[in-house]
Amino acid sequence: MEEEIDNRKINNSFLRDHNYATEADIISTVEFNSTGELLATGDKGGRVVVFQREQESKNQPHRRGEYNVYSTFQSHEPEFDYLKSLEIEEKINKIRWLPQQNAAYFLLSTNDKTVKLWKISERDKRPEGYNLKDEDGRIRDPSTITSLRVPVLRPMDLMVEATPRRVFSNGHTYHINSISVNSDYETYMSTDDLRINLWHLEITNRSFNIVDIKPANMEELTEVITAAEFHPYHCNTFVYSSSKGSIRLCDMRAAALCDNHSKFFEEPEDPSNRSFFSEIISSISDVKFSHSGRYLMTRDYLTVKVWDLNMESKPLETYQVHDYLRSKLCSLYENDCIFDKFECVWNGSDSVIMTGSYNNFFRMFDRNTKRDVTLEASRENSKPRAILKPRKVCVGGKRRKDEISVDSLDFSKKILHTTWHPSENIIAVAATNNLYIFQDKVN
Repeated sequence: MEEEIDNRKINNSFLRDHNYATEADIISTVEFNSTGELLATGDKGGRVVVFQREQESKNQPHRRGEYNVYSTFQSHEPEFDYLKSLEIEEKINKIRWLPQQNAAYFLLSTNDKTVKLWKISERDKRPEGYNLKDEDGRIRDPSTITSLRVPVLRPMDLMVEATPRRVFSNGHTYHINSISVNSDYETYMSTDDLRINLWHLEITNRSFNIVDIKPANMEELTEVITAAEFHPYHCNTFVYSSSKGSIRLCDMRAAALCDNHSKFFEEPEDPSNRSFFSEIISSISDVKFSHSGRYLMTRDYLTVKVWDLNMESKPLETYQVHDYLRSKLCSLYENDCIFDKFECVWNGSDSVIMTGSYNNFFRMFDRNTKRDVTLEASRENSKPRAILKPRKVCVGGKRRKDEISVDSLDFSKKILHTTWHPSENIIAVAATNNLYIFQDKVN
Protein backbone atom coordinates (compact mmCIF):
# COMPACT_ATOMS: atom_id res chain seq x y z
CA MET A 1 0.00 0.00 0.00
CA GLU A 2 2.83 2.33 0.95
CA GLU A 3 4.50 1.76 -2.40
CA GLU A 4 1.22 2.21 -4.27
CA ILE A 5 0.66 5.70 -2.81
CA ASP A 6 4.23 6.73 -3.61
CA ASN A 7 3.84 5.47 -7.16
CA ARG A 8 0.67 7.54 -7.68
CA LYS A 9 2.43 10.71 -6.65
CA ILE A 10 5.19 10.51 -9.25
CA ASN A 11 3.47 8.57 -11.97
CA ASN A 12 3.57 9.94 -15.49
CA SER A 13 0.07 8.63 -16.10
CA PHE A 14 -3.01 9.94 -14.35
CA LEU A 15 -4.48 6.78 -12.88
CA ARG A 16 -7.89 6.42 -11.36
CA ASP A 17 -8.14 3.28 -9.29
CA HIS A 18 -8.31 0.39 -11.72
CA ASN A 19 -10.54 -1.74 -9.54
CA TYR A 20 -13.34 0.80 -9.48
CA ALA A 21 -13.36 1.86 -13.12
CA THR A 22 -16.95 2.36 -14.20
CA GLU A 23 -18.39 3.07 -17.65
CA ALA A 24 -18.51 6.77 -16.66
CA ASP A 25 -14.72 6.85 -16.15
CA ILE A 26 -13.94 5.93 -19.76
CA ILE A 27 -12.10 8.84 -21.40
CA SER A 28 -13.87 10.00 -24.55
CA THR A 29 -11.65 12.90 -25.70
CA VAL A 30 -8.22 14.46 -24.98
CA GLU A 31 -6.93 17.86 -26.13
CA PHE A 32 -3.90 20.09 -25.47
CA ASN A 33 -4.44 23.85 -25.50
CA SER A 34 -2.56 26.06 -27.97
CA THR A 35 0.49 26.48 -25.70
CA GLY A 36 0.56 22.91 -24.38
CA GLU A 37 0.49 24.17 -20.78
CA LEU A 38 -2.94 22.65 -20.23
CA LEU A 39 -4.38 19.29 -21.20
CA ALA A 40 -8.11 18.53 -20.99
CA THR A 41 -9.87 15.16 -20.96
CA GLY A 42 -13.59 14.49 -21.17
CA ASP A 43 -15.23 11.25 -20.10
CA LYS A 44 -18.45 9.31 -20.52
CA GLY A 45 -19.71 10.62 -17.18
CA GLY A 46 -19.80 14.19 -18.55
CA ARG A 47 -16.79 15.36 -16.53
CA VAL A 48 -13.91 17.48 -17.79
CA VAL A 49 -10.52 17.17 -16.05
CA VAL A 50 -7.91 19.83 -16.85
CA PHE A 51 -4.23 19.15 -16.13
CA GLN A 52 -1.61 21.88 -15.82
CA ARG A 53 2.06 21.45 -16.56
CA GLU A 54 4.56 21.85 -13.71
CA GLN A 55 6.81 24.88 -13.96
CA GLU A 56 10.50 24.02 -14.01
CA SER A 57 12.17 24.55 -10.64
CA LYS A 58 15.92 25.12 -10.25
CA ASN A 59 16.42 22.29 -7.76
CA GLN A 60 14.37 19.75 -9.76
CA PRO A 61 14.93 20.46 -13.46
CA HIS A 62 13.67 17.00 -14.46
CA ARG A 63 10.20 17.71 -13.01
CA ARG A 64 9.30 19.94 -15.95
CA GLY A 65 6.73 18.22 -18.09
CA GLU A 66 4.71 16.59 -15.33
CA TYR A 67 1.01 17.35 -15.59
CA ASN A 68 -1.06 17.67 -12.41
CA VAL A 69 -4.82 18.03 -11.97
CA TYR A 70 -5.70 21.73 -12.22
CA SER A 71 -9.49 21.69 -12.33
CA THR A 72 -12.29 19.13 -12.49
CA PHE A 73 -15.88 20.00 -13.28
CA GLN A 74 -19.13 18.41 -14.43
CA SER A 75 -19.68 19.77 -17.92
CA HIS A 76 -22.81 17.90 -19.03
CA GLU A 77 -25.59 16.07 -17.20
CA PRO A 78 -27.80 13.29 -18.58
CA GLU A 79 -31.00 14.71 -20.09
CA PHE A 80 -34.21 13.37 -21.55
CA ASP A 81 -35.83 14.54 -24.78
CA TYR A 82 -39.54 14.17 -24.01
CA LEU A 83 -40.66 14.90 -27.56
CA LYS A 84 -38.63 12.04 -29.00
CA SER A 85 -38.59 9.87 -25.85
CA LEU A 86 -34.82 9.73 -26.13
CA GLU A 87 -32.19 9.77 -23.45
CA ILE A 88 -29.37 12.24 -24.15
CA GLU A 89 -26.08 10.94 -22.79
CA GLU A 90 -23.79 13.18 -20.78
CA LYS A 91 -20.69 11.74 -22.53
CA ILE A 92 -18.26 14.44 -23.74
CA ASN A 93 -17.72 13.88 -27.47
CA LYS A 94 -15.15 16.61 -28.11
CA ILE A 95 -13.24 19.41 -26.36
CA ARG A 96 -11.68 22.35 -28.21
CA TRP A 97 -9.63 25.10 -26.57
CA LEU A 98 -9.89 28.75 -27.58
CA PRO A 99 -6.62 30.69 -27.85
CA GLN A 100 -5.78 32.46 -24.61
CA GLN A 101 -6.56 36.19 -24.67
CA ASN A 102 -6.20 37.06 -20.96
CA ALA A 103 -5.53 35.39 -17.62
CA ALA A 104 -8.52 33.04 -17.99
CA TYR A 105 -8.77 29.97 -20.21
CA PHE A 106 -11.78 29.10 -22.37
CA LEU A 107 -12.81 25.75 -23.82
CA LEU A 108 -15.76 24.35 -25.76
CA SER A 109 -17.13 20.95 -24.79
CA THR A 110 -19.97 19.06 -26.42
CA ASN A 111 -22.12 16.01 -25.85
CA ASP A 112 -24.54 14.65 -28.49
CA LYS A 113 -26.76 17.74 -28.52
CA THR A 114 -25.37 20.73 -26.61
CA VAL A 115 -22.12 22.70 -26.88
CA LYS A 116 -20.96 24.67 -23.83
CA LEU A 117 -18.32 27.39 -23.50
CA TRP A 118 -16.47 27.16 -20.18
CA LYS A 119 -14.27 29.76 -18.52
CA ILE A 120 -11.52 28.46 -16.22
CA SER A 121 -10.08 31.18 -13.99
CA GLU A 122 -8.01 31.55 -10.84
CA ARG A 123 -8.94 33.47 -7.68
CA ASP A 124 -6.47 34.22 -4.94
CA LYS A 125 -8.04 37.31 -3.33
CA ARG A 126 -11.40 37.91 -1.72
CA PRO A 127 -13.13 41.21 -0.86
CA GLU A 128 -13.83 41.90 2.82
CA GLY A 129 -15.39 44.73 4.81
CA TYR A 130 -18.67 45.36 2.98
CA ASN A 131 -20.94 48.06 4.38
CA LEU A 132 -24.34 46.47 3.74
CA LYS A 133 -23.37 42.80 4.28
CA ASP A 134 -21.64 41.09 7.19
CA GLU A 135 -18.77 38.61 6.71
CA ASP A 136 -21.19 35.67 6.19
CA GLY A 137 -22.93 37.47 3.34
CA ARG A 138 -26.14 38.26 5.30
CA ILE A 139 -27.68 41.71 4.74
CA ARG A 140 -27.08 43.93 7.78
CA ASP A 141 -29.83 45.89 9.52
CA PRO A 142 -29.43 49.47 8.21
CA SER A 143 -29.98 50.91 11.69
CA THR A 144 -26.80 49.19 12.93
CA ILE A 145 -24.60 50.78 10.25
CA THR A 146 -23.00 53.77 11.90
CA SER A 147 -19.75 54.19 9.96
CA LEU A 148 -18.64 53.86 6.37
CA ARG A 149 -16.00 51.21 5.60
CA VAL A 150 -13.75 50.85 2.56
CA PRO A 151 -13.83 47.22 1.35
CA VAL A 152 -10.38 45.63 0.97
CA LEU A 153 -9.01 42.63 -0.96
CA ARG A 154 -7.43 39.98 1.25
CA PRO A 155 -5.25 37.12 -0.04
CA MET A 156 -6.79 33.64 0.10
CA ASP A 157 -5.88 30.11 -0.99
CA LEU A 158 -5.77 29.78 -4.76
CA MET A 159 -9.10 28.62 -6.17
CA VAL A 160 -9.60 27.44 -9.74
CA GLU A 161 -13.18 28.06 -10.86
CA ALA A 162 -14.92 26.67 -13.94
CA THR A 163 -18.00 28.62 -14.96
CA PRO A 164 -20.26 28.03 -17.98
CA ARG A 165 -20.33 31.23 -20.04
CA ARG A 166 -22.49 30.15 -22.99
CA VAL A 167 -24.76 27.20 -23.73
CA PHE A 168 -25.38 26.53 -27.43
CA SER A 169 -28.38 24.22 -27.59
CA ASN A 170 -31.18 23.19 -29.98
CA GLY A 171 -28.95 23.41 -33.04
CA HIS A 172 -28.86 19.72 -33.92
CA THR A 173 -31.40 17.01 -34.68
CA TYR A 174 -28.72 14.30 -34.91
CA HIS A 175 -25.70 13.52 -32.74
CA ILE A 176 -22.82 16.03 -32.74
CA ASN A 177 -19.57 14.26 -33.70
CA SER A 178 -17.15 17.20 -33.93
CA ILE A 179 -16.62 20.88 -33.18
CA SER A 180 -13.93 23.15 -34.61
CA VAL A 181 -12.96 26.72 -33.70
CA ASN A 182 -12.35 29.03 -36.64
CA SER A 183 -9.08 30.93 -37.05
CA ASP A 184 -11.02 34.22 -36.74
CA TYR A 185 -11.64 33.17 -33.07
CA GLU A 186 -15.16 34.56 -33.36
CA THR A 187 -16.98 31.59 -34.85
CA TYR A 188 -16.96 27.81 -34.57
CA MET A 189 -18.77 24.97 -36.27
CA SER A 190 -20.56 21.94 -34.87
CA THR A 191 -21.15 18.87 -37.01
CA ASP A 192 -23.69 16.08 -36.77
CA ASP A 193 -24.39 13.12 -39.07
CA LEU A 194 -26.20 15.19 -41.71
CA ARG A 195 -25.58 18.87 -41.06
CA ILE A 196 -22.87 21.38 -40.16
CA ASN A 197 -23.79 24.56 -38.26
CA LEU A 198 -21.78 27.76 -37.92
CA TRP A 199 -22.08 29.61 -34.59
CA HIS A 200 -20.85 32.94 -33.31
CA LEU A 201 -19.17 32.50 -29.90
CA GLU A 202 -21.22 35.39 -28.46
CA ILE A 203 -24.63 34.34 -29.82
CA THR A 204 -26.34 31.27 -28.42
CA ASN A 205 -29.86 31.49 -29.81
CA ARG A 206 -29.09 31.09 -33.52
CA SER A 207 -26.69 29.30 -35.82
CA PHE A 208 -26.31 29.14 -39.59
CA ASN A 209 -26.61 25.86 -41.41
CA ILE A 210 -23.65 25.70 -43.83
CA VAL A 211 -23.86 22.05 -44.97
CA ASP A 212 -26.99 19.91 -45.22
CA ILE A 213 -26.77 16.49 -46.86
CA LYS A 214 -30.14 15.24 -45.61
CA PRO A 215 -32.11 13.81 -48.57
CA ALA A 216 -35.80 14.63 -49.02
CA ASN A 217 -36.55 10.95 -48.53
CA MET A 218 -34.49 9.41 -45.72
CA GLU A 219 -34.62 6.03 -47.46
CA GLU A 220 -32.27 7.48 -50.08
CA LEU A 221 -29.62 8.25 -47.45
CA THR A 222 -26.31 6.72 -48.58
CA GLU A 223 -23.70 8.49 -46.43
CA VAL A 224 -23.27 10.50 -43.25
CA ILE A 225 -20.78 13.17 -42.16
CA THR A 226 -18.18 11.72 -39.78
CA ALA A 227 -15.88 14.68 -38.94
CA ALA A 228 -15.19 18.29 -39.91
CA GLU A 229 -12.47 20.84 -39.28
CA PHE A 230 -11.64 24.47 -40.12
CA HIS A 231 -8.44 25.34 -41.99
CA PRO A 232 -5.79 26.53 -39.46
CA TYR A 233 -5.54 30.04 -40.93
CA HIS A 234 -7.98 30.51 -43.85
CA CYS A 235 -11.18 31.34 -41.98
CA ASN A 236 -13.36 30.68 -45.04
CA THR A 237 -12.18 27.11 -45.67
CA PHE A 238 -13.18 23.87 -43.96
CA VAL A 239 -13.28 20.16 -44.74
CA TYR A 240 -15.65 17.39 -43.83
CA SER A 241 -15.31 13.64 -44.25
CA SER A 242 -17.95 11.04 -44.94
CA SER A 243 -18.75 7.41 -44.17
CA LYS A 244 -18.11 6.65 -47.86
CA GLY A 245 -14.43 7.52 -47.54
CA SER A 246 -14.53 10.89 -49.29
CA ILE A 247 -13.37 14.32 -48.11
CA ARG A 248 -14.93 17.57 -49.30
CA LEU A 249 -13.19 20.92 -49.06
CA CYS A 250 -15.65 23.84 -48.91
CA ASP A 251 -15.23 27.58 -49.31
CA MET A 252 -17.71 29.79 -47.48
CA ARG A 253 -16.97 32.69 -49.84
CA ALA A 254 -18.52 30.80 -52.75
CA ALA A 255 -22.00 30.42 -51.24
CA ALA A 256 -23.77 30.65 -47.91
CA LEU A 257 -24.80 26.99 -48.13
CA CYS A 258 -21.72 24.90 -48.93
CA ASP A 259 -23.56 21.95 -50.46
CA ASN A 260 -21.33 22.26 -53.52
CA HIS A 261 -17.74 21.53 -52.53
CA SER A 262 -14.68 23.24 -54.03
CA LYS A 263 -12.51 20.12 -53.92
CA PHE A 264 -13.29 16.43 -53.59
CA PHE A 265 -10.69 13.96 -52.33
CA GLU A 266 -11.31 10.26 -52.77
CA GLU A 267 -9.17 7.25 -53.58
CA PRO A 268 -10.78 4.84 -56.04
CA GLU A 269 -11.07 1.37 -54.55
CA ASP A 270 -8.84 -1.44 -55.75
CA PRO A 271 -11.31 -4.00 -57.22
CA SER A 272 -9.06 -6.90 -56.11
CA ASN A 273 -9.53 -5.89 -52.46
CA ARG A 274 -13.32 -5.64 -52.72
CA SER A 275 -15.21 -7.47 -49.97
CA PHE A 276 -18.39 -7.35 -47.90
CA PHE A 277 -16.60 -5.04 -45.44
CA SER A 278 -15.11 -2.62 -48.01
CA GLU A 279 -17.68 0.09 -47.42
CA ILE A 280 -17.50 -0.11 -43.61
CA ILE A 281 -13.70 0.03 -43.40
CA SER A 282 -13.44 2.89 -45.91
CA SER A 283 -15.50 5.17 -43.62
CA ILE A 284 -13.31 8.05 -42.39
CA SER A 285 -13.31 8.41 -38.60
CA ASP A 286 -11.13 11.54 -38.32
CA VAL A 287 -9.81 14.35 -40.52
CA LYS A 288 -7.11 16.86 -39.50
CA PHE A 289 -5.38 19.75 -41.28
CA SER A 290 -1.62 19.89 -40.81
CA HIS A 291 -0.33 22.89 -38.81
CA SER A 292 1.03 24.36 -42.06
CA GLY A 293 -2.40 24.13 -43.69
CA ARG A 294 -0.93 22.42 -46.76
CA TYR A 295 -1.92 18.81 -45.99
CA LEU A 296 -4.88 16.83 -44.76
CA MET A 297 -4.70 13.62 -42.75
CA THR A 298 -7.56 11.13 -42.69
CA ARG A 299 -7.99 7.95 -40.68
CA ASP A 300 -10.11 5.03 -41.86
CA TYR A 301 -10.32 1.63 -40.19
CA LEU A 302 -7.05 0.17 -41.47
CA THR A 303 -5.01 3.11 -42.73
CA VAL A 304 -3.93 6.72 -42.24
CA LYS A 305 -3.66 8.81 -45.40
CA VAL A 306 -1.98 12.16 -46.00
CA TRP A 307 -3.43 14.29 -48.81
CA ASP A 308 -1.96 17.34 -50.52
CA LEU A 309 -4.64 20.03 -50.83
CA ASN A 310 -3.49 20.60 -54.40
CA MET A 311 -3.96 16.97 -55.50
CA GLU A 312 -7.42 15.48 -55.32
CA SER A 313 -6.89 12.27 -57.31
CA LYS A 314 -5.02 10.20 -54.74
CA PRO A 315 -3.34 10.53 -51.33
CA LEU A 316 0.28 11.58 -51.12
CA GLU A 317 1.09 8.94 -48.49
CA THR A 318 -0.74 5.88 -47.14
CA TYR A 319 0.29 4.19 -43.89
CA GLN A 320 -0.97 0.76 -42.83
CA VAL A 321 -1.97 0.96 -39.17
CA HIS A 322 -2.84 -2.68 -38.54
CA ASP A 323 -2.98 -4.52 -41.85
CA TYR A 324 -2.86 -7.84 -39.99
CA LEU A 325 -6.53 -7.28 -39.07
CA ARG A 326 -7.62 -7.66 -42.70
CA SER A 327 -8.12 -11.39 -42.16
CA LYS A 328 -10.02 -10.75 -38.90
CA LEU A 329 -12.70 -8.40 -40.28
CA CYS A 330 -15.44 -11.01 -39.87
CA SER A 331 -14.96 -11.38 -36.11
CA LEU A 332 -14.39 -7.62 -35.74
CA TYR A 333 -17.76 -7.11 -37.41
CA GLU A 334 -19.41 -9.55 -35.04
CA ASN A 335 -18.04 -7.87 -31.91
CA ASP A 336 -18.81 -4.38 -33.35
CA CYS A 337 -15.16 -3.29 -33.22
CA ILE A 338 -15.23 -2.61 -36.97
CA PHE A 339 -17.28 0.52 -36.13
CA ASP A 340 -14.65 1.95 -33.74
CA LYS A 341 -13.71 5.55 -34.52
CA PHE A 342 -9.95 6.07 -34.22
CA GLU A 343 -8.50 9.59 -34.19
CA CYS A 344 -5.20 10.73 -35.69
CA VAL A 345 -2.85 13.62 -34.81
CA TRP A 346 0.14 15.51 -36.24
CA ASN A 347 3.21 16.44 -34.23
CA GLY A 348 4.10 20.15 -33.99
CA SER A 349 6.25 20.18 -37.14
CA ASP A 350 3.93 17.93 -39.25
CA SER A 351 6.77 15.41 -39.69
CA VAL A 352 5.31 12.57 -37.58
CA ILE A 353 1.75 11.31 -37.31
CA MET A 354 0.20 9.19 -34.60
CA THR A 355 -2.94 7.07 -34.31
CA GLY A 356 -4.28 4.30 -32.09
CA SER A 357 -4.91 0.59 -32.48
CA TYR A 358 -6.03 -2.38 -30.36
CA ASN A 359 -4.37 -4.08 -27.39
CA ASN A 360 -3.54 -0.56 -26.09
CA PHE A 361 -1.10 -0.14 -29.00
CA PHE A 362 -0.55 3.17 -30.73
CA ARG A 363 1.39 3.76 -33.94
CA MET A 364 3.74 6.54 -35.04
CA PHE A 365 4.84 7.13 -38.63
CA ASP A 366 7.79 9.36 -39.52
CA ARG A 367 6.96 11.00 -42.86
CA ASN A 368 10.60 11.80 -43.70
CA THR A 369 12.37 8.54 -42.89
CA LYS A 370 9.25 6.38 -43.55
CA ARG A 371 10.00 4.51 -40.33
CA ASP A 372 7.18 3.48 -38.07
CA VAL A 373 6.91 2.18 -34.52
CA THR A 374 4.25 0.43 -32.42
CA LEU A 375 4.19 1.35 -28.72
CA GLU A 376 1.98 0.15 -25.90
CA ALA A 377 0.23 2.20 -23.22
CA SER A 378 -0.30 -0.19 -20.35
CA ARG A 379 0.26 -0.12 -16.61
CA GLU A 380 2.46 -3.21 -16.65
CA ASN A 381 5.27 -1.64 -18.67
CA SER A 382 4.74 2.07 -18.02
CA LYS A 383 6.70 2.70 -14.87
CA PRO A 384 7.57 6.39 -14.43
CA ARG A 385 10.61 7.36 -16.54
CA ALA A 386 10.72 3.88 -18.12
CA ILE A 387 11.63 3.73 -21.79
CA LEU A 388 8.89 2.24 -23.95
CA LYS A 389 9.88 -0.85 -25.93
CA PRO A 390 8.60 -1.10 -29.50
CA ARG A 391 6.07 -3.91 -29.93
CA LYS A 392 5.68 -6.26 -32.90
CA VAL A 393 2.69 -8.29 -34.01
CA CYS A 394 3.37 -11.57 -35.73
CA VAL A 395 1.07 -12.82 -38.48
CA GLY A 396 1.16 -16.61 -38.72
CA GLY A 397 4.40 -18.59 -38.98
CA LYS A 398 6.81 -18.87 -36.08
CA ARG A 399 6.45 -16.31 -33.30
CA ARG A 400 9.60 -14.72 -31.94
CA LYS A 401 10.07 -14.24 -28.21
CA ASP A 402 9.18 -10.55 -28.08
CA GLU A 403 6.33 -10.67 -30.59
CA ILE A 404 2.63 -10.90 -29.87
CA SER A 405 0.38 -13.06 -32.01
CA VAL A 406 -2.64 -11.55 -33.81
CA ASP A 407 -4.91 -14.09 -32.12
CA SER A 408 -3.95 -12.93 -28.64
CA LEU A 409 -4.66 -9.22 -29.21
CA ASP A 410 -7.20 -7.79 -26.77
CA PHE A 411 -9.86 -5.93 -28.78
CA SER A 412 -11.51 -4.52 -25.67
CA LYS A 413 -8.37 -2.43 -25.03
CA LYS A 414 -8.24 0.23 -27.72
CA ILE A 415 -6.64 3.62 -28.10
CA LEU A 416 -9.16 5.83 -29.86
CA HIS A 417 -8.11 9.24 -28.50
CA THR A 418 -4.62 10.77 -28.64
CA THR A 419 -3.21 14.30 -28.74
CA TRP A 420 0.23 15.82 -29.34
CA HIS A 421 1.79 18.85 -27.63
CA PRO A 422 1.77 21.76 -30.14
CA SER A 423 5.53 22.37 -29.97
CA GLU A 424 7.27 19.62 -27.97
CA ASN A 425 7.51 15.85 -28.13
CA ILE A 426 4.93 15.17 -25.45
CA ILE A 427 1.90 13.01 -26.21
CA ALA A 428 -1.21 12.14 -24.25
CA VAL A 429 -2.88 8.80 -24.91
CA ALA A 430 -6.26 7.72 -23.50
CA ALA A 431 -6.49 3.98 -22.82
CA THR A 432 -10.01 3.21 -21.56
CA ASN A 433 -10.09 5.03 -18.18
CA ASN A 434 -6.36 5.85 -17.93
CA LEU A 435 -4.51 8.81 -19.35
CA TYR A 436 -0.85 8.22 -20.23
CA ILE A 437 1.54 11.08 -20.85
CA PHE A 438 4.77 10.17 -22.62
CA GLN A 439 7.63 12.47 -23.52
CA ASP A 440 10.94 12.35 -25.30
CA LYS A 441 13.80 11.17 -23.15
CA VAL A 442 14.98 14.06 -20.99
CA ASN A 443 18.66 14.12 -20.03
